[in-house]
Amino acid sequence: MSEPLRCRAPAVPVQLIDDDKVRVIRWEFEPGAETGFHRHGWLYVVVPMMDGTLLIEYPDGTTSTSVLKAGVAYHRVAGAEHNVVNSGTAPLHFVETEVKAFPG
Repeated sequence: MSEPLRCRAPAVPVQLIDDDKVRVIRWEFEPGAETGFHRHGWLYVVVPMMDGTLLIEYPDGTTSTSVLKAGVAYHRVAGAEHNVVNSGTAPLHFVETEVKAFPG
């Protein structure tokens, strides 16, 4: 499936850590900015740095809305596929940590 033509500004990923165990990225979104469709290869945790609202678009054309609260973390399993859009009227930043390894 090819990605539909988009006219949104891109969200800005700022890589903080990328090693053999984790990848940590701060995502910076202006209002209306998007990540573009992507698939998560690992379990990941998101910690919003401010309150905001995200529109989540899925490959099958469905959508959902996520209301973020500053400091309230959530996680998703590996394999999540989506496009993430700041649907609010203010800039939005969150820190995403993808877990690459589970040492015992």
